Amino acid sequence: MGSPLYRRREAIGVGVGAVATVALGAAFWDDLFGGSEASPAPRAPKRGYGALAAPDENGIRLPEGFSARRVALGGEKVPGSEYTWHRASDGGAAFRADDGGWILVSNSEELRGGAGALRFGRDGQIRDAYRILDGTTNNCAGGPTPWGTWLSCEEYGEGRVWECDPGGARKAKVHDAMGVFKHEAAAVDPRGKRVYLTEDVIDGAFYRFTPRRWPDLSEGRLELAKVTRDGAVEWVAVPDPLAKRSPTRHQVPAYTEFARAEGIWFDSGTVYVATTGDSRIHAYDTGAERVKVIYDGLAKRSAPLLRVDNITASRAGELFVCEDISTEEIDIGVITRDRKVSRFLSVTGPKHAGSELTGVAFDPSGKRLYFSSQRAEQLRGAVYEVSGPFRA
Repeated sequence: MGSPLYRRREAIGVGVGAVATVALGAAFWDDLFGGSEASPAPRAPKRGYGALAAPDENGIRLPEGFSARRVALGGEKVPGSEYTWHRASDGGAAFRADDGGWILVSNSEELRGGAGALRFGRDGQIRDAYRILDGTTNNCAGGPTPWGTWLSCEEYGEGRVWECDPGGARKAKVHDAMGVFKHEAAAVDPRGKRVYLTEDVIDGAFYRFTPRRWPDLSEGRLELAKVTRDGAVEWVAVPDPLAKRSPTRHQVPAYTEFARAEGIWFDSGTVYVATTGDSRIHAYDTGAERVKVIYDGLAKRSAPLLRVDNITASRAGELFVCEDISTEEIDIGVITRDRKVSRFLSVTGPKHAGSELTGVAFDPSGKRLYFSSQRAEQLRGAVYEVSGPFRA
């Protein structure tokens, strides 16, 4: 039978070995790429959040001091509103609202696609729910922008990026210049004035988009990465971003493959990319234009995270990472500043059979973490809120 971790590896059809062990470390922890004189002093090391308790009523196992509640269920009206929540909740993000509350947006990764939003009051209670994107398909992940919009990505061969208003007042805009391909997620670098993009296919590429007039994303230059053996990145322009003649990744000879690049997040000059196909997290230094692997889930039998997917960072500079794996327990892991990797929470039980975890995002205060179990409750999907002593 083997250990539970071994059974998890059997579920994804991989073996151990033939993959070099890669140590954690990066600008993410102030010294990933060697640091600089401008880097802040390293913070005191912190450990994980501790052992997980027994499952709660929603089948969620959490560390001591944390609690969870379900805030939306696919196919049912959101409490306090007349809006029926979409199925297959995927990528999401939270935005400040003018009244002191916040808005959580969430994609729908089904044929109908689109995205919806939950508006919370300053007391944390749901005040409203509504649609912010229609007429799209398979909206997987995406990313928030510093100017307060949501980039929703379509995950299919002719997928595009749609810029949405979390408040629902303005009509969503499609940005063809950001490429036509199987989009997964997006991360904005406000200092470098670029958007980084992932592509969810086994031979996918890692892209960046440079707008002609920042922050207008309607025109600009789409490039993809070619990585040398020592991690240096060359960015090469994609001749035909609309992919009228061939897929965007095939237009650049000898491009570097990122095996099912999914989650992506920008933090303090570093872009983090999770590749589900090989259970790795890559860190790209936007200043030095170099990339390295900071987590390799296949390097050791005891690796705590497999099939890494959506990611986000906390105010304490910790990475929270979702798993895309159908096993008895599905985890969100945390990579702390002292380079420790552990489970933060797990979902288990019949409610989550055959699901995956997505949409990990903090509220503006950093005190609440949202995530979705995409196929929970008989394939409907559900969104949960976790509260507790997150480090700040």
